Amino acid sequence: RLERCVGIVTSLTNGLSEREANDALNAHICKGTPQHEEICLGLFTLVLTDPAQAQKCYRDARVSRDGMNIVLNKINHMMEKYLKLQDTCRTQLVWLLRELVKSGVLGADGVCMTFMKQIAGGDVTAKNIWLAENVLEILTEQREWVLKSSLLVAMAVYTYLRLIVDHHGTAALQALRQKEVEFCVSLLRERFMDCFMIGRDLVRLLQNVARIPEFEQLWKDILHNPQVLSSQFTGVLQLLQSRTSRKFLACRLTPDMETKLLFMTSRVRFGQQKRYQDWFQRQYLSTPDSQSLRCDLIRYICGVVHPSNEVLSSDILPRWAIIGWLLTTCTSNVAASNAKLALFYDWLFFNPEKDSIMNIEPAILVMHHSMKPHPAITATLLDFMCRIIPNFYPPLEAHVRQGVFNSLTHIVEKRVLAHLAPLFDNPKLDKELRAMLREKFPEFCSSPSPPIEVKIEEPVAMEMENHLEKDDGCYDNAEAAFSDDEEELSSKGKKREFRFHPIKESIVEEPVDITPFLEQLDESLRDKVLQLQKGSDTEAQCEVMQEIVDQVLEEDFDSEQLSVLASCLQELFKAHFRGEVLPEEITEESLEESVGKPLYLIFRNLCQMQEDNSGFSLLLDLLSELYQKQPKIGYHLLYYLRASKAALGRMGLYESFAQATQLGELHTCLMMDMKACQEDDVRLLCFLTPSIYSEFPDETLRSGELLNMIVAVIDSFQLQELVCHVMMGNLVMFRKDSVLNILIQSLDWETFEQYCTWQLFLAHNIPLETIIPILQHLKYKEHPEALSCLLLQLRREKPSEEMVKMVLSRPCHPEDQFTTSILRHWGLRHDDLLGEHIKALLIKNNSLPRKRQSLRSSSSKLAQLTLEQILEHLDNLRLNLTNTKQNFFSQTPILQALQHVQASCDEAHKMKFSDLFSLAEEYEDSSSKPPKSRRKGTALSSPRSRKNAAQPPNNEEESGSSSASEEEDTKPKPAKRKRKGSSAVGSDSD
Repeated sequence: RLERCVGIVTSLTNGLSEREANDALNAHICKGTPQHEEICLGLFTLVLTDPAQAQKCYRDARVSRDGMNIVLNKINHMMEKYLKLQDTCRTQLVWLLRELVKSGVLGADGVCMTFMKQIAGGDVTAKNIWLAENVLEILTEQREWVLKSSLLVAMAVYTYLRLIVDHHGTAALQALRQKEVEFCVSLLRERFMDCFMIGRDLVRLLQNVARIPEFEQLWKDILHNPQVLSSQFTGVLQLLQSRTSRKFLACRLTPDMETKLLFMTSRVRFGQQKRYQDWFQRQYLSTPDSQSLRCDLIRYICGVVHPSNEVLSSDILPRWAIIGWLLTTCTSNVAASNAKLALFYDWLFFNPEKDSIMNIEPAILVMHHSMKPHPAITATLLDFMCRIIPNFYPPLEAHVRQGVFNSLTHIVEKRVLAHLAPLFDNPKLDKELRAMLREKFPEFCSSPSPPIEVKIEEPVAMEMENHLEKDDGCYDNAEAAFSDDEEELSSKGKKREFRFHPIKESIVEEPVDITPFLEQLDESLRDKVLQLQKGSDTEAQCEVMQEIVDQVLEEDFDSEQLSVLASCLQELFKAHFRGEVLPEEITEESLEESVGKPLYLIFRNLCQMQEDNSGFSLLLDLLSELYQKQPKIGYHLLYYLRASKAALGRMGLYESFAQATQLGELHTCLMMDMKACQEDDVRLLCFLTPSIYSEFPDETLRSGELLNMIVAVIDSFQLQELVCHVMMGNLVMFRKDSVLNILIQSLDWETFEQYCTWQLFLAHNIPLETIIPILQHLKYKEHPEALSCLLLQLRREKPSEEMVKMVLSRPCHPEDQFTTSILRHWGLRHDDLLGEHIKALLIKNNSLPRKRQSLRSSSSKLAQLTLEQILEHLDNLRLNLTNTKQNFFSQTPILQALQHVQASCDEAHKMKFSDLFSLAEEYEDSSSKPPKSRRKGTALSSPRSRKNAAQPPNNEEESGSSSASEEEDTKPKPAKRKRKGSSAVGSDSD
């Protein structure tokens, strides 16, 4: 699409002078919103890809009619993919930021903060340093512009205070660090109360740089002379008692880090986190400089990631487990000490009325859950908690003690832990530590006695404890797959649905070493696995694989060897999971050939068995073991059941497989496998879709989870294929009882995803009345996709009373033309029907008691409808129909209803809608006349309408080029909102 936009810009401006080119671009933009967007995106692309033309294209881009809003949104979207951009593109993005700031473009401060978020903490690689240096240069050069935004001042100080720590002690970065120091100190002194909005974490960051001379002097003023900084600033206690806003805690994680953490805390099952953590470790925590990043991660998890009750009561990886892992991977004492301070920081000045229990909960749960598998972690954290009270800042010792006491009291009151005695007085702790705890917190310690079993408020906590008894790997057991940055990731996240691509294993083939596993196998099985490894071709491997399956099915087979066998198979067939599954050309022959892989012999044997066969459960157990080690096996099984003739009618086997896995539940297993498929192979996802929806309707039709996976990645050709499947009866993606909820969910999706969803919905034969209540959820600025699709569908329908009621229930707004446009269409095509419905609604709403009317909802309990709302929409319709030949307002039902309302409404309404009521005055005067004579021959009494009354109706008027609907001013499409963050992330207000 961007290439096409560039082509349009080039063709319009090629060979023209500067003035002529500008006129040509302006003329194209005036044609409509799509053309405006084409020009903006085309010029934006040229700025990024052609530095020589950048200045000219930026100048041309100022013809934008939306204040460059399209460009700003595109930059923010592109910055989420910053790591994947080429160097030229990165350089030009920074150049463009500088130009936007110099021009004072509205919204440039938001873009600036997006750039700062992309500067990673704990990273001193050349590219990251380059970005930090260039953004600082822009902020320094345009200081007066920076000072206009309090939030930008605070965000810049927070960012660069944090980065100074990374740039300390390296000679090559000395100059940059000095610039950062001067920048931060000057802003803190000049705009201290702007920086005050950061909250208590400002003190934490200032502590880290306190030994730098410039900050030493600043600290003296903060502690002993606060009025020098601001007359509103009373001292460091005031700052420490202010909770840090989420936006600052989140700004020090790059979008990629943030998305991965949110994914782990909302989608990954406890016990399956190892590979996710390993990936994160390799990507962000593997260098000595990255030690400082752990504090940012812990503060983010404590202050931003606040899971819902639904997540807390599930088996999703809990926050304390991630924090425990981060603590155990610290390799320096300084990093470990800072990480512990980050964990306990909200405890020190905790106020139950201002602070959230979710900020202090992770620390107590890390200590509680580590007591059995890792008592040393619990001991060091308890020791830290005791020692921080007198040592944090001696003059405020009493406040810190009270803060920690408030935290512990609140933890017990909220029943995060029912009692603290089993934690504080546990025999696993050494005597000195227990004595110190009894001295500091006698209220929470029992007399020396064996600890009692603690009942934990979190429903999931006991399950986790049981898991730890089986496996000591509290923070690093099991495995799964994280995403790779090599492939396209989908943004938005909103609420967010998280999309990842699996880690691509190295393309360089290395000899597979399965020796450790072979030693654990029986001799006969070991020989067969070795034959499998040495197999020269697929056919030979298949023969050996069948022998292995036969041996597993023997009565005397030791089932404890299944896990080791699964490890061998997973290693031997890694290439199967890297290659394409679906053949390029899909025919019966090619499908059958594609399912001839050795590993698929397990699937074939399952299909040939009855479920009550003893060997059936053994093979399922083998697959379950494989699934733990290689999650892709799930969608490979789905493919086999769909593609193989041997599996005809056996798709239900997948449910047995799902129940045999650790997940133990069909819906979760199916969604995770389809997610993995989506990330690996979109063609395969589309191929599987009809059979998945047909075989598992209860799992797929009840929510929009699978639908979102599909529409997020398909292209227009694949969409058309799915529409054809629906039309031919091969695929049902919606049903009446759940379609409304799914369409409401889709309102948060990306524009193309929403259009795909509506196209698929319209391919089904579901009455529009089923989903008409969605109108109450649609806001004209936020949901243009759904509104336009619904409008085009409504124009094909005859209006029912429920449809009219829902349309009229929309709030009136000058820029929202939805209600007026559909009423106008219905008024021209179905005037009698619309007139009767409006009459009924007017009389019904007019008869309500005035005080209750605005509170009364419609019969569907979805939309509010008031008399004033109906009259406002009718007045808009009256004005819109003024120049047409169709006299909708001359109908007897409408005139009767207006007369009825006028007779009983108050003076304010009569005055406000005097022109509308004047239409009924002549009807009232001649009410004794037969109704029919009024309809055809009588002129309207409204002066502005009377001149059109004698003209016959012309139902073809709307299709003409002069149609009023086509003459409406074209308004730029509102910029598409970012996808909402994960439900795991709440608002600052809590």
